[in-house]
Amino acid sequence: MKLGMTLAVGGPAPRLDINLVLEAEALGYDSVWTGEAYGTDAVTPAAWVLARTTKIKAGTGIMQMSARTPTCAAMTAMTLQALSNNRFLCGVGPSGPQVIEGWHGQPFGKPIDRTREYVAIIRQILAREKPLTFDGEYYQIPYNGPGSSGLAKPLRSMTHGNPDMKFYTASITPGGLRVSGEVADGNIPIFMSPEKADLMCKTVLDGMAKAGRPRTLENFDVAPHVKVRVGSDVQALRDSCKPELALYIGGMGARGKNYYNDYAKRLGYEEAAVKIQDLYLDGKKDAAAALVPDAMVDELALIGPPERIKDRLAAWKQASRDHKVGTLILTGATSESLRVVAEAAL
Repeated sequence: MKLGMTLAVGGPAPRLDINLVLEAEALGYDSVWTGEAYGTDAVTPAAWVLARTTKIKAGTGIMQMSARTPTCAAMTAMTLQALSNNRFLCGVGPSGPQVIEGWHGQPFGKPIDRTREYVAIIRQILAREKPLTFDGEYYQIPYNGPGSSGLAKPLRSMTHGNPDMKFYTASITPGGLRVSGEVADGNIPIFMSPEKADLMCKTVLDGMAKAGRPRTLENFDVAPHVKVRVGSDVQALRDSCKPELALYIGGMGARGKNYYNDYAKRLGYEEAAVKIQDLYLDGKKDAAAALVPDAMVDELALIGPPERIKDRLAAWKQASRDHKVGTLILTGATSESLRVVAEAAL
């Protein structure tokens, strides 16, 4: 099982802890991941990491598709790949309607169809078999529609990209997981249970079958985010994880359309998911967090003293041996937790 970590950069005054990245690299971690919402972007920190390291990979988890044309994303990916000796991992995704329409001012549309088109265009650019042409619902290249100059012609990338570049999507919805299996090399779930990995993996495999790809996860990287907290007070550590889970389960979306709430129900926490959402949407965030079950935190996170974390890692290692997990991406990692997990997993 490979190990990765997320890199916190956002906030009012962005900072990047490069020393933590260098420690992860020294410990044998495989990757570091950056993200974006409506503040700092995902690409700049990834470039910063790649410039300061020599072995660890850097991935975007994810670049928001509506913020960039697919050709812009391809140019970015090819540049980072070339300058880093092929250590860039290209994660793309739709984000959500609140960000895409409320921040980028773009229609959210149909994220699954957009993902198919977006990745297909980038792969065509990397293959460089012919000048780029694409006629889809979201992207028409060359563009000859309303307002066009009429001068467009197909172009072939001047840069010779690496067709073997790895693409990741980030989804926990059935449709998103299927399209990941169709077009990507990996998927980044925001949270996951190792004992219930089939809730995701079977759907990814269905997507592979639909696309005519080999129905196997041996070369597909399921790379879940897993929160890690080291300490002696297990209950306090559980409680520290609950506000973020309540945010996703209760507040990330509208009532009746919240992907994370739906996933919590599929994990077996249906009653809690309903109550958490009701409280959160009523503005009672603390009460919503208090209702996150301890069992859910224990299932999704690595918390407690080092020995407890090492014991819990056994389930993740088994999921890896079963080809249901490829990379464990730690969130909220510290120097101590990086070492604890590396000692047990590597």
